[in-house]
Amino acid sequence: MSGIAGIVDSRGVAYPLYYALHALQHRGQEAAGVSIFHAGSLATYKGPGQLSEVFGEQILPKLPGNVGIGQVLYTQKAHRGKLENIQPLKFSFQGHELSITISGALVRDNRETLRAEYEGKGHIFSTTTNAELIAVIIAHEIVSGADTEDAFVNAIQRLKGAYAGVAILDGVLYAFRDPLGTKPLCLGKVATGYIVASESVAIDTLSGQFLRDITPGELVTVTWSGVSGRRVLTADHKAYCVFEYIYTARPDSVIEGVLVYDVRRKIGERLAKHPVRADLVSPVPDSGTAFAIGFADASGIPYTEGLLKNRYVGRTFIMPTQILRKNAVQMMLNPIRCNITGRSVVLVDDSIVRGTTALRIVNMVREFGAVEVHLRIGSTPIVAPCHFGVDLPTHEELIASTSSIEKIREMIHATTLEYIAFEDMVESIGIPREDLCMACFCGDYPLEIPGERSYACRRVVTVDNG
Repeated sequence: MSGIAGIVDSRGVAYPLYYALHALQHRGQEAAGVSIFHAGSLATYKGPGQLSEVFGEQILPKLPGNVGIGQVLYTQKAHRGKLENIQPLKFSFQGHELSITISGALVRDNRETLRAEYEGKGHIFSTTTNAELIAVIIAHEIVSGADTEDAFVNAIQRLKGAYAGVAILDGVLYAFRDPLGTKPLCLGKVATGYIVASESVAIDTLSGQFLRDITPGELVTVTWSGVSGRRVLTADHKAYCVFEYIYTARPDSVIEGVLVYDVRRKIGERLAKHPVRADLVSPVPDSGTAFAIGFADASGIPYTEGLLKNRYVGRTFIMPTQILRKNAVQMMLNPIRCNITGRSVVLVDDSIVRGTTALRIVNMVREFGAVEVHLRIGSTPIVAPCHFGVDLPTHEELIASTSSIEKIREMIHATTLEYIAFEDMVESIGIPREDLCMACFCGDYPLEIPGERSYACRRVVTVDNG
């Protein structure tokens, strides 16, 4: 889920990178960093915390350069708390300067096999990141005689998973995306250069022009001469992440030609197929807002804010521990008492994962006087973990994996509970079912995952038209 960006700009990239990453802060709150090429070398600055905590006002003026990459970090549980994993990572070898940052995850068997192979060749890994592993493969290819672009091609063709990456090698910006397209990555034009980023909102922040999504399986090279693309992998179907449209992405982002806000509004409209008598429709802000607007429009029940969000608290889903998530709910949300006291309330949210957050929110609304709390969810029940970078918990921790909808309703103290229907969710997105990764909703994985009960493998082939 991490947010990544890469910029080539003749006016300098430190401030544009900061603004672009700020637009992507919702994708990662644990750490932030940038790496900028200047005068033949890379300067990297990074640290734990949100972007504004890492980069004080004295830092950015000290980072000159016209090519840079950056990341706001969200890590999976197994890699959390390791400061050495903060990206971008920087490497120097045989006169070359390389920096890289990755969003996503490799399939465990692929990662472990590649790591063992390069340890056997003498490399000593200093992090647990996929970024270092990919950098090692690229460096090995160059040392073995490949030119820089071919080194990236050869490395990408060895990867199996869901990933998007940006890198700088000797002053040239590279961007690449997995052949299933699971992780988003797009290309834009700014006044005096180019930008690649996880979401289009980063381009908007710089008053840039959105050009296109990076094609799944494509390697893009950005130089002062312009942009070139090289398709190196393809698959018989795509596997765009549904969770991007439901929760991860900002609602004003456009991913694969689809405005995320429109998806959420349409889901809300379809949720209103389940009739309910209530006095008001309220979102669980902010991710529930567009869903609630659609629900209110379709149902005729007035849209009224019943919960107010503290804008200075991060997203609870991507808090690294359950204790922090529980504390953040009370810090982040407070009911508007006069709007809900003595009333029947429809609460609309994006998803239920463990059920603990939903329970606290429903109880909070009841404690402030709501006589009924009808919960409506903009995704189907989450029944399986994600192996591609979204840190959903194990089968046992997922409440919908072990409990019926009626049991969940009882556990979270809701008057009624309804989820969006599977078909309605797909129709709202507007992308064919076979081109979506919906593994967390049905256990149907687009790549073979050892230990999972079922999977539907996409055939991936080498294209390399270079």
